[in-house]
Amino acid sequence: MKSTSFVLLFLIFSGILQAQFSYEPSAEHPFGLPNPEAPQQILDFAPLIGECDCKSVSRNPDQTWAEAVDMVWRFKYIMNGMAVQDETLKSDGKHAGSIRQFIADSTRWYVHYYNSALPSTVLPAWEGVKQEEGKIVLYREQKAPNGMEGFYRLTFSDMSETGFKWAGEWVNTDESIVFPTWKIDCTKRTGTNDTAEKERLMQGVREFSKAYMAGDYDAIADAYTTDGKIFPNNAPIIEGREAIKKRWIIPEGSRILHHEINPDEIRFLGDYAYDYGTYNGKTLTKGGEEIPWRGKYVVVWKKVGEDWKMYLDIWNRIAD
Repeated sequence: MKSTSFVLLFLIFSGILQAQFSYEPSAEHPFGLPNPEAPQQILDFAPLIGECDCKSVSRNPDQTWAEAVDMVWRFKYIMNGMAVQDETLKSDGKHAGSIRQFIADSTRWYVHYYNSALPSTVLPAWEGVKQEEGKIVLYREQKAPNGMEGFYRLTFSDMSETGFKWAGEWVNTDESIVFPTWKIDCTKRTGTNDTAEKERLMQGVREFSKAYMAGDYDAIADAYTTDGKIFPNNAPIIEGREAIKKRWIIPEGSRILHHEINPDEIRFLGDYAYDYGTYNGKTLTKGGEEIPWRGKYVVVWKKVGEDWKMYLDIWNRIAD
């Protein structure tokens, strides 16, 4: 009896711990997940989460550019999805890392940097924000060798699912003088986990087209989450599977001859994903006329069990 009670308590305690730390890196999510309770800016670094193969180039003391050094740059969510940690593993043995926290009260990112070559009792810190054009720009006060006041500026740019660029530059206080000292180009590694998830999502896309052509409106409704929403053109938002099902029913006597969805980009953010792209198809009307059509769309997906289902779905036609 005692051993049974112990096992039961252990299972309950394990379940509580799992729930408490469900956004930590795990076998299923090796780079962690963003915590929904974190500031929304936790997603600023979302395109960088994972591993990249990079080429790092810095200036020599004589101001020439050194040969490129191979480097792995790894980003992950830490502190149960409330912050971001990254580390760089360089082929020359000079490794480094940082802890990145967004502090809502100051509306800024604070980045504390450390490295293996110069251990320090006080970590240098950069601060900054993601700008409107999509770049993340961070600053730290630093004088030029001639004593001029200024900053060392770090910029993440061209961030996408395929990689990003990074630049380290000294700038004066009004940024009219820019002196690059370091640049890194990174290419994202395609993780097996993302590959498997993408195939699951694409299976849902193909099944949706198949159901639409077959007139299987129950299957179409099941492609959405129970709280799913669609945003038809020139119509109010429609919510819930039953209402969504009614919206997809085509006029009696008509038939969908062809339906095809072509995603341009699919991005995973933990148990959510989004994709956008184009669709095309052909309708056979009751009068026997074949009408081709095409359009563009954006879908926000939510993972339900092992399946990906549509949570938000918006589309509109493209005029011929």
